[in-house]
Amino acid sequence: MLSDRFLWGVSTASYQIEGAVAEDGRGRSIWDTFAHTEGRIANGDTGDVACDHYHRYAEDVELMAGLGVDAYRFSIAWPRVLPTGAGTVNHKGLDFYSRLVDGLLERGIDPVATLFHWDLPQELQDKGGWLDRDTAYRFADYAAVVADALGDRVRMWITLNEPFVHTVMGHAYGTHAPGLTLGFESFPTIHHQLLGHGLAVRALRSRTGSPISIANNYSPVVLCGETDADQAAAYAYDALHNRLFTEPLLGRGYPPGFEFPVEEGDLDIIATPIDALGVNYYNPTGVRAPQSDETGLPFETVELDGYARTDFGWPVVPDGLGDLLTRLHTDYRLPLYVTESGCSYAESPDDRRRVEYLRDHIAVLDRVRASGVDVRGYFVWSLLDNFEWAEGYAQRFGLVHVDFPTGTRTPKSSYAWYRDHIAAARLGGGEDQA
Repeated sequence: MLSDRFLWGVSTASYQIEGAVAEDGRGRSIWDTFAHTEGRIANGDTGDVACDHYHRYAEDVELMAGLGVDAYRFSIAWPRVLPTGAGTVNHKGLDFYSRLVDGLLERGIDPVATLFHWDLPQELQDKGGWLDRDTAYRFADYAAVVADALGDRVRMWITLNEPFVHTVMGHAYGTHAPGLTLGFESFPTIHHQLLGHGLAVRALRSRTGSPISIANNYSPVVLCGETDADQAAAYAYDALHNRLFTEPLLGRGYPPGFEFPVEEGDLDIIATPIDALGVNYYNPTGVRAPQSDETGLPFETVELDGYARTDFGWPVVPDGLGDLLTRLHTDYRLPLYVTESGCSYAESPDDRRRVEYLRDHIAVLDRVRASGVDVRGYFVWSLLDNFEWAEGYAQRFGLVHVDFPTGTRTPKSSYAWYRDHIAAARLGGGEDQA
């Protein structure tokens, strides 16, 4: 079972680090297709090799052991396990994850496995992908296959990563795979992902006693205006980005104003009980009433002034993490894990800005935990510099620098800081204290 002490961890995702996209029977994913489509990725980068984690996973496990982390959140590549998304199991793919899990356990690190971090098998996309209700059932089948193989050793399961982002960036705006620009017509993907989540929870429950969660990208809303229309816009944005992907999980149904292709029994499946909420936090979102009717949206997002920014251009707002965790605790009363928290800065090896970022966010985490907010883990994004989706290799989030032509790993100052913080937290406050 998952350790009952507070978990210090790191996170990665399969397509972003594994490489080996055509080895040992792995099928093609939507990100393989998207990355090889001209003009989609900065500098024409692809995840074909990425960090070569598929071949160098043992080295990466040793890096984690050197950090002293309690847990490692990784994702399983669906097309590596089921190359066409369904049917024949690729045992060589499962064997890779089995070796990884065993290596983690040997070093005292809890494996935390995410089943879907956006790399849908291309053959399922060709049949409609998440726009097709059947994909939810194929996801449950895939969850069962993985749980049968790893359920005795994985210490925590996460079904989906950031369904909001996968819907909006991949299906509404087309800046992520599969590159669809459907606008509001993308909304069935929301319901089908959440249906798949509920079905997967049921499949996992019948095969493992480990806790089950989902990782949502949450963004506190900052009201940028004083009118009733601004207030309404903030409410609408919060409903879309935050509540829509949480309240159905708890049996509260969808927020008012949203229509989905719901069939009888769907909401009960979606509300199959989970054990915790995974919280991915990067920054708040400024919102006001739309200044024109051009987009058809009931809100307009606004850049927040007065904050330092990461190399990605995202505002650095540590207090937003505290506000978010407090709100989720108050509204939903589920244990919380910060499953992603991190920043893109190019400097290496002396990445002082990342050290400051982590120091300030963890200080806020300490404060809200002391106030009674039930947070049980903090996972830094990311262990390694990696393939950062549409940005390719231009953005670096890692505690460890990766020289992509050679794969050489070099720990940064932030690696040493996080290592020392974990050790000090244990010595100073006990195993269950941040």
